[in-house]
Amino acid sequence: MRSIFGFSFQALSLFLLLPPLAIATEPVAGEIGPNDWPWWRGPARDGVAVGAGAAVKWSATSNIAWKTEVPGRGHSSPTVIGSLVVLQTSNETAKTQSVVAFDRKSGKRRWQTTINSGGFPARIHRKNTHASPTVAADGTRLFAAAYHHQAIHVTALDMAGKKLWQKQIGPFRPDEYKNGYAASPIVHGKHLIVLAECDDSSYMVSLERSSGKLAWRIPRPARISYSSPILARVAGRNQVLISGCDRVAGFDPDTGKGLWEVPATTMATSGTMVWHKDLVFASGGFPKAETVCIKADGSGKIVWRNTQKCYEQSMIVHGGYVYAMTDPGIVFCWRATDGKVMWRERLAGPVSASPVIAGGNIYMTNERGTTFVFKASPAKYIELGRNTLGNEVFATPSICGGRLYARVGHLKAGSRREVLYCIADTAAASRP
Repeated sequence: MRSIFGFSFQALSLFLLLPPLAIATEPVAGEIGPNDWPWWRGPARDGVAVGAGAAVKWSATSNIAWKTEVPGRGHSSPTVIGSLVVLQTSNETAKTQSVVAFDRKSGKRRWQTTINSGGFPARIHRKNTHASPTVAADGTRLFAAAYHHQAIHVTALDMAGKKLWQKQIGPFRPDEYKNGYAASPIVHGKHLIVLAECDDSSYMVSLERSSGKLAWRIPRPARISYSSPILARVAGRNQVLISGCDRVAGFDPDTGKGLWEVPATTMATSGTMVWHKDLVFASGGFPKAETVCIKADGSGKIVWRNTQKCYEQSMIVHGGYVYAMTDPGIVFCWRATDGKVMWRERLAGPVSASPVIAGGNIYMTNERGTTFVFKASPAKYIELGRNTLGNEVFATPSICGGRLYARVGHLKAGSRREVLYCIADTAAASRP
């Protein structure tokens, strides 16, 4: 997913290579390797790539390892697992939703599996799609959440695209704000956590990954919101973090029990929360604008807040600083502990994709297809590259194994096509 609106590849090597936070939040068993990007926001769920950096400059004719046409339309981010790059997509004419997998080395399409036909909502927001949630992988299975037939459905596939199970987890009938659905699922232990929030009925569920059997279910406020929940190790324990519905909250991922809740942000948010030590950060949204920092220890303390707005896009944390591109395209660097503005830089918006970090560099892409690459430095804005592919980008890129995977839209003469690009530093790859 991006915005609005899935050890045994030698488990020990994964533990040694991933940062400590990732170790704490990844109790999964499957074929997930250190060079995979298995779910929304990457291995540690914080937008940070493990290991090598990636190219900082590219164009349509340089540093493109391969490119391939993506059937249909969607905003789900590339899930990179084993030999596959996996996306959700939708055919708006045929009214089908599917999961499509490409070969990681060549970009060749390996398979495409239809997970639904018909039952599309009559209307969604023009910036949303019928395939916005990002696929989650556990190494042996792929999990896709989709909105159709006035409900949220979860489908499990094997790595060859075969359906293993499919389950309707509950109704989804937005009343006033018929903008669609976007929340990506969370793999946690033997379970899959899925959130659905709208102004008719809201809930969060945990399903057994092997069968789809319900493990727990909790109600959420009957308010519309679009953000994906996230699993974090914060304030000394694992927590599912959620913003939106006029509050920021933490939940026990094993039981669904609420741990704490603070009135903050706004009704609707689309970005995913981020964290630093015992602090969590959220931004929204609609109908008002607010960015907030809260202690996630249950004290309810709001540490700092401002009136900046990151509605569809998430923020990112590195080295004790929060980096964010606001809706108009202004990048801020805030000190995490007190919100002090270290610097700001006007780039270009609007923005829907979330930032990612590789090799200490931040990648931020706007809706027009330009990716700004700059140092994750609190000293000042240090730009390394400004790269444009296509002219419509909503999906967040994924970075792993030294390569960047980007889902890009090309609009021309009233027609639209999507392309999946694999971007690599080809000059560095050719050096001995």
